Amino acid sequence: QVQLVESGGGLVQAGDSLRLSCAASGGTISSYQMAWFRQAPGKEREFVAAINWAGAVTNYADSVKGRFTISRENAKNTVYLQMNSLKPEDTAVYYCARSRYPAITGANYSSWGQGTQVTVSS
Repeated sequence: QVQLVESGGGLVQAGDSLRLSCAASGGTISSYQMAWFRQAPGKEREFVAAINWAGAVTNYADSVKGRFTISRENAKNTVYLQMNSLKPEDTAVYYCARSRYPAITGANYSSWGQGTQVTVSS
């Protein structure tokens, strides 16, 4: 059973940057689609970004396009989310997830991390 552990969250000011990491253990990510989702207080979980197994195809939510970049290092079993120009509305718990399918809906992801909190102050 793969375990996904997110790190890199924190409290920042609007306009700052953060880099989230998701490290996998007990299994590989190399042949899987990986994604980041987030959930703000009182809101449903939403898709943020996804990357295919080779790192050649990426997808982003419109709300983060141009500001966030997803990447992966299969040799390190790690996925990253570089977040620039952060806004207060980016405040949420960020989760990474693994899927066998090229999907962006959470229901298609079978393995999830515990999440890391990102708080952006205005």
